[in-house]
Amino acid sequence: MHDYDDAVVMCFLKHQGQLFPEEDVASNLEDAEAFLEECMAVVVDSAEEVRDYFEEAGIDMEGADLDEILEADEVFDVGDGRYLIVEG
Repeated sequence: MHDYDDAVVMCFLKHQGQLFPEEDVASNLEDAEAFLEECMAVVVDSAEEVRDYFEEAGIDMEGADLDEILEADEVFDVGDGRYLIVEG
């Protein structure tokens, strides 16, 4: 089980529309945390770790620079140097 702190859960709740523009998947903090747990979202400590995660997952990033990777819909900037990666 993953432990998502309030900053991570609030970030997802606030910005979930970037990954799910049609309809919110969570309406409160508890729903958001349950959703993150269900899809096994990952929190990493730096932009470089986002790139490493995508490389390890085998996601094609040919020619993409770090800024482009961070703009992916499934990457959420928590705001404190950490990033949340949610594979919808």
